[in-house]
Amino acid sequence: MTFPKIGNLAPTFALLDQEGSKVKLQDFRGQKNVVVYFYPKAMTPGCTVQAAGLRDSAEQLAKRNTAVLGISPDASKRLAKFAERDSLNFTLLSDEDHEVANKYGAWGPKKFMGREFDGILRTTFIIGQDGRLKAVLDKFKTKSHHDDLLAALDGLGFK
Repeated sequence: MTFPKIGNLAPTFALLDQEGSKVKLQDFRGQKNVVVYFYPKAMTPGCTVQAAGLRDSAEQLAKRNTAVLGISPDASKRLAKFAERDSLNFTLLSDEDHEVANKYGAWGPKKFMGREFDGILRTTFIIGQDGRLKAVLDKFKTKSHHDDLLAALDGLGFK
C-alpha cells in the first residue's frame, strides 16, 4: 500500500466512535492537530500497550494542541469495552470495512506465525490544523510509540 503524500490534504473520513457517535476528521480543521493511528485489534497486548502510552501522554499532547484518533476494524461495542477497561481518554473509531485504512495505506499483507493475510498495518499519521498530512510513522515499537510521536510533533514545531 502507498501512504498519502506528505503536504497533501489528509483523506477525509467520518466513522463511529466507541459511543456510537459519528466523528469527522474535518471537524478538527482549524482547531487542532490530529494524530490518526491505526492498530490491529482492541484489547490485544500490543494494542493495549500502545493505547496506554497515548493515554498517559494526554497532558503532553494537549500542550501540543493535538487530538488522538485510534482506528481499528473493531465494532464500536468492542471499542467501548477497550476504552472502559483501560481508562482510555481519547477517541477510538470503528473502520469495520477497512475503507479508511485503505485510503491511508494502512491495510495490506502481513505475516504472523508463518501465516500471510491482509490486515491493519500499524501506522500513525500526523495531520496539522490545516488538514494537511505532516508526517507518517510506520517503524516504531508499541511500548515507545508515544515517545516517538511526541518527538515527531516537536520536530514539526507543535510544541
